[in-house]
Amino acid sequence: MDFYQRVAVVCKTVPAGKVATYGQIALLCGKPKNSRQVGYALKHNFSGDNLPAHRIVNHQGYLSGAGCFQDPDKQDVLLMEEGVEVSSDLRVDLKKYGWKNTLEDALCLRAYFEKTGI
Repeated sequence: MDFYQRVAVVCKTVPAGKVATYGQIALLCGKPKNSRQVGYALKHNFSGDNLPAHRIVNHQGYLSGAGCFQDPDKQDVLLMEEGVEVSSDLRVDLKKYGWKNTLEDALCLRAYFEKTGI
């Protein structure tokens, strides 16, 4: 499996009602400097369909997925449906809604990637 497949696996672990950053996803994929590649993967659908891409925001909490969705307002609508408050400047409070993955989460993902050859 390649990096894009890892992105899919990690994105699917972000729980509803929480958001993660592109950098956080890249780090959990084992490529901490590839946050832009995460965005590229999501924008061009390289990671597959049915991903909760709306849960991925930039490092300051700003929604930056308008390029991933047909409707520019889709990301904030989907987040609000999950109970995530989005400010008028299209920002999410990362302290309140940020996914605080644990070391155990990271180790489980790493073991999964090794086991599956991703």
